[in-house]
Amino acid sequence: MAHTLPDLPYDYNALEPFISEQIMTLHHKKHHQTYVNALNAAEEAYARASTPKERIALQAALKFNGGGHINHSLFWKNLAPSSSKGGNGGVLKDGPLKDAIIRAFGSVEAFKKEFNTTTAAIQGSGWGWLGLNPSTKVLEIVTTANQDPLLTHIPIIGVDIWEHAFYLQYLNVKADYLNAIWNVINFDEAEKRFTGESKL
Repeated sequence: MAHTLPDLPYDYNALEPFISEQIMTLHHKKHHQTYVNALNAAEEAYARASTPKERIALQAALKFNGGGHINHSLFWKNLAPSSSKGGNGGVLKDGPLKDAIIRAFGSVEAFKKEFNTTTAAIQGSGWGWLGLNPSTKVLEIVTTANQDPLLTHIPIIGVDIWEHAFYLQYLNVKADYLNAIWNVINFDEAEKRFTGESKL
């Protein structure tokens, strides 16, 4: 079965002023759609391949575009209109996720600061993640390069730090983008991932 572009759970302008309609439209319709198209093409080519050499040559395309599709599908659900627009974006309610963040980082603000510092330090393109360590059951901040999916942890929150996610609005100032995005992070969805209610 061919992979398809998932619909956004909100309008393209719903995350303004923190993420512009222009960015959301291009990011979803162009960038994510490109990963979907390339993944389908790579899978079709892999199915037709007749030698191990051909299959090995396709593995990089499968990993890159498959990761891009997985990561972006998670990312869209990670976002929601801000509370100033009547949404739940940016609102971390009392509950299991907030308690776990405070246990791991000392405070919510300390968590955001460490997340932003770690994610801004990514060289080139990649993703910043709040992940649940499956062995220790502790929340940790980790990064992945390019479109590599998070495999070592259960992804709770993922933030795209590729330039296409922010450059049209924030230019090269990653810190401004990272500070702004907390206003539209869907902590309700993050908590469902943390408690296992939401299947990835």
